[in-house]
Amino acid sequence: MSTKTVSDSNSPVIEHRSQLIDYFSGGEKPVDRWRIGTEHEKFVFSTADHHAPSYDEPGGIRDLLMALTEFGWTPVEEGGKVIALSGPDGTVSLEPAGQLELSGAPLDNLHQTCAEAGRHLKQVKAVGDRLGLSFLGLGMWPDKTRAELPIMPKGRYRIMLDHMPRVGSLGLDMMLRTCTIQVNLDYASEADMAKKFRVGLALQPLATALFANSAFTEGKPNGLLSFRSHIWSDTDPARTGMLPFVFEDGFGYERYADYALDVPMYFVYRDGKYIDAAGQSFRDFLKGELPAYPGHKPTMDDWADHLSTAFPEVRLKTFLEMRGADGGRWGRICALPAFWVGLLYDQGALDAAWDLVKDWDMSARQALRDSVPALALDAPVPGGRKLRDIAGQVLDIAHAGLAARARLNSSGDNETGFLDPLREIVRTGKVPAQVLLDRFNGDWAGDITRVYDEARF
Repeated sequence: MSTKTVSDSNSPVIEHRSQLIDYFSGGEKPVDRWRIGTEHEKFVFSTADHHAPSYDEPGGIRDLLMALTEFGWTPVEEGGKVIALSGPDGTVSLEPAGQLELSGAPLDNLHQTCAEAGRHLKQVKAVGDRLGLSFLGLGMWPDKTRAELPIMPKGRYRIMLDHMPRVGSLGLDMMLRTCTIQVNLDYASEADMAKKFRVGLALQPLATALFANSAFTEGKPNGLLSFRSHIWSDTDPARTGMLPFVFEDGFGYERYADYALDVPMYFVYRDGKYIDAAGQSFRDFLKGELPAYPGHKPTMDDWADHLSTAFPEVRLKTFLEMRGADGGRWGRICALPAFWVGLLYDQGALDAAWDLVKDWDMSARQALRDSVPALALDAPVPGGRKLRDIAGQVLDIAHAGLAARARLNSSGDNETGFLDPLREIVRTGKVPAQVLLDRFNGDWAGDITRVYDEARF
């Protein structure tokens, strides 16, 4: 989730609706300036007893952040507490229960992205070894109850933790017990954004299936392969879902702005503090009539903050966020951006991907999304087929897109090799969660603590 790293004091006040729409058009970039931003979260645990460390305990989350400054990271404070780090590789930040996230810098190619992830993991492992901490690459805590998890000292999280139970039964699980991998990608125009958004939404269930990695809850199989994905179905219906309007004729920046205006607010950030505006309307804020902050109009920073509180499968800011994947280990951190860059950053691949899904109706798209958490690659797609039947074809399209980009490393390799972990999943027919379930029911003999060795970085 977003971390405030700069002052909001100079952000222009929103006087006209057109400014909301201009925010999105301001993200347009020519093809040669398209970049890749990869975000990945991991669970932090004590090597000695597997507990989730609190912020303040010796060798806990604060000490982890401060130790990372040895590698050139600069602390970011809120309320006198370090809650993030900034540096050339992006931002290191905290999720609500201390999950550690790298929001990587915008990079030109996947070789750079994977090198960035490798640098970050080398750093956190070096610090973790000294502090007695390790890091787990899964989509959900495999054994922790909500009550066993700490809360990080970030103002927006307290507001969200109070609000979540009012609007859904699983929002606290989303905040406290999940990890994800995401990729942020650019667009050239409104039409380009719309096509990428549509392909992203239609094929997001395939990404969810290929990365499904959250099959355990409180020490036992939970009956699903991506419980993290299921959690979003009962978090807050006003800010989640498949967004059917994206597939309607005329979809563009204005329609997404209307959607975002209908998403209830969480907060207003002023003078380093969060004002609780949970459930209130940004439309009222535009009129200077927000009950939590009467007589004040929003700034463009407020709009940017508000956009970060909508949680659809694909999210629009000044770039597109692909949000469907469970957390996982190093190879899958590199594979997710490879999947989406291959599909969306080459026109031929984008056209081929759209041709594959353009005739699906909304009921079929929704049925696919609803069935993937339990069935993964066995989820149904139109035409009497299963997701596994088109997975190889989609990877072929992504492969062709990456080959066409021709971004080479120093050894002359292009980016297609980053798809190899996904090729292996399609070849075996088993997603990561199924591999772990086999271990749990086999040589682990039902001992979930074995996952700490199996899935650690």
